[in-house]
Formats: sequence, structure tokens, C-alpha cells
Amino acid sequence: MADLEKFRRETRKWLDDHAPPVARQPVTNTDELCWGGRNAKLEPGVRQWLDVMGERGWTAPTWPSEYGGGGLDKQEARVLGQEMASLGLRPPLIGFGLNMIGPLLLQEGTEELRKEHLPPIIRGEIRWCQGYSEPGSGSDLASLQTRAVVDGDDFVLNGQKVWTSYADQCDWMFILVRTDPQAPKHEGITFLLMDMESPGVSVKPIRLISGKSPFCETFLTDVRVPRRNVVGRVNGGWTMAKALLGHERTMIAGMGTERTQGDSLVDLARRYVEGSEKRISDAVLRDRVAQVELDRKCFELTLARSRDGQKAGHKPGPETSFFKLYGTELNQRRRELMMQIAGPQALGWEGAGFEDDEIRIARDWLRSRGNSIEGGTSEVQLNIIAKRVLGLPD
Repeated sequence: MADLEKFRRETRKWLDDHAPPVARQPVTNTDELCWGGRNAKLEPGVRQWLDVMGERGWTAPTWPSEYGGGGLDKQEARVLGQEMASLGLRPPLIGFGLNMIGPLLLQEGTEELRKEHLPPIIRGEIRWCQGYSEPGSGSDLASLQTRAVVDGDDFVLNGQKVWTSYADQCDWMFILVRTDPQAPKHEGITFLLMDMESPGVSVKPIRLISGKSPFCETFLTDVRVPRRNVVGRVNGGWTMAKALLGHERTMIAGMGTERTQGDSLVDLARRYVEGSEKRISDAVLRDRVAQVELDRKCFELTLARSRDGQKAGHKPGPETSFFKLYGTELNQRRRELMMQIAGPQALGWEGAGFEDDEIRIARDWLRSRGNSIEGGTSEVQLNIIAKRVLGLPD
């Protein structure tokens, strides 16, 4: 315990000494955070924060130091998180590299792949996207048809992926391909790592109802991927896919706990309903706000316990379907309540200054409609819970 307190003091001092002013500024949306990547255009302060934290390995504090990670145990990592929160510091780096493919490589990747890909993730040099869904293979992902044919030391890929988040900004993709069309659909799939700069890769953004385009279509025409880029084994990709989906669903579930500047339901109610800093007088509204905030806090603690288990080496299981389902519904409930509180003030679409916050409420509400589809629909999650947790018959 004394060593942990010493670590806390040293961590607090180091963070206070090295965090630039921008790291202490409130975040209004995830677009302001650092996703890294070859083409990232970062403000000097954001770059400085990424560089100092990446050099120390604290962008991935629990990853082994041999790959550039922080090498912290779960208690030390919790202390680091607490001290960053107490100083109001934003994360130096976010993205699918840290939350999805990195953890999978630590669990299932070869030593060669770990050494090649984990250090650039930690330093924020490479940004990753996910190539799972296809136009005809969404909820029934195992029916995917993107083909990979062996040619010497390479696979040659042809096909199309859809809903590939941020593919137009990413450097590498982890992708599912069909390598044995004669095998049962779950058994002929392979998990590959693909450089997005490979000849034959083209990307087209998809415009959403919220006005933004985080999703893309990705087209593959005779794309060559080295056979050494297989994660797991050839035709064993479905096992890798399920393992990674556990990380993805936990990440999506975290949307139910996200809080950014301006998202406080209490502050919104005081601003739009009361017009002052007084106690919310509407008892029904007060109860709804309190319920959502209590649910958010309880869910946040539940996710924290799960993450501690993963840091201790436990692989994500079917509980991630609970997390994804509940986190989705919680985020949608919160966004719906924000719209109702703001009322007509949240009906704008374009503007400037303070009005931007009101426009963001509407756009975030529209964006949340997709939460129950992405990462496996709510219906799919309920099926998984019924079969794998409750043991109900088909």
C-alpha cells in the first residue's frame, strides 16, 4: 500500500509537470480527441501530450513494456486513471488500435505481429479500422463473401466491406475474408491485417442522417496481403472475430457512460427549463434526470469491474452482449431526454457560437439511433444472451 501511495504521488507530479494546457481543456465531442495515424493533423499541444504519454507507455498503461506499453498492474493503472481525472486531463489517444486489435494481438497474435503492430499503436502512429460487415452480411456476419485466394506468399482479396468506421482516415484494417468457400460458413473465414495503402483499396464515405460521415464503403480489387498477416490460423477467423467483437461491444457500451462538456442533464434542465441555477422544480423531470444519472454511474462501475478482469487476463465473454445492449439503450435514453429538455432550442441544424451546443444535441440524438444496429443489433445481443447465458433452446 505504501508503494502504491508513492506511485500515486509520483504519478500526480509527473502528470502535472508534463501535461500541456490543451490536455486540461474540456472535451465537447470525441472528434476533439486524438485518434493518431499517419495523416492526423494535430495541434502542437495535442501532439506534445501524445508524444510524452506514448514515450512513457501510458497511452496503453497495462500493455507489456516490451512492446512499448506502460507495464502497470491493474492497481497502478487505476491510480493513473484517478489522477488524470482529478487533474481534468483528456486521454492522449483513443481508437480501435487501443480498444480492439491491440488487445486481440496480445491474446492471439504471433510474436512477430505483436512486435510489428503494437508499438506504433501505442505511439499513435497508426490508426486502425474494422472490415467486418458487407452489403449482404450484417447481422449474419458469417455469410460474408469477400474472397481471399492464396497466391504464393500472399492472399489476393476481392470484395466489398460496408460501415467501415473512419476507413477514409485509417492506415490499417483488420478484416474478415472467406478463404474456403466450400467449408461451412463459420469455418471458412480467416482474420487478416491489411495495409490501407495497398494497391486496389478504395474508400467512399457514407453520409448519415446526423450530417456526419464516420462510416464508409471499402472496395477491394486484387489487393495483396502477406500470408504472415493472419491472426490465429487460416480458416479459424471466426474464433478471432468473436473474441474481437467482445472488445468492440464493450467499447460501444461505453457510450452509455460518456460525459463531455455540456452533456450534464442537470445543467441542461437548469438552463432550458428553470432558466437559473436553482433546484429543478419539475418533480417528474427531476426523477427522470436522477434515474438516468444513477443508471449511468452504476453501469460505469460495472464496466470498470469488467475492464479490471480483462487487465488481469480474463477474455471477454457473453457478458459483453449485456454491456452492449444496456449501454446502447442508456445512451439513447439520455440523448432522448436531452432533446426533450432543450425542446425547440434543439431543433436547429446550422449556426455559430453557443448555438453549436444546441445543434450538437440534435445531431448526437440522431447519431444515437444507430447504436442499436452497429456492433451487432440489439436483437442479436438478446439471442446471444438467451443462448449462451440463459441456455434457452433455439
